[in-house]
Amino acid sequence: MGREDRIYREAAALWRELFREPPPARADGPALLDLIMRKMPDLTYDRVRTPHLRPTNITMPRRA
Repeated sequence: MGREDRIYREAAALWRELFREPPPARADGPALLDLIMRKMPDLTYDRVRTPHLRPTNITMPRRA
């Protein structure tokens, strides 16, 4: 199994997991990943505001 095959298999598995349907027949691995990313909601990533980070774990830069 080559690199392109592995990418396709992983992308197809991700597609099936996210959308609960088979991936588009004519899409290769990179195209599937592109479609997946386009269908995902556009969320901003804020490292400080996450449910997995306690406020006591946040260290801000100290003033010199």
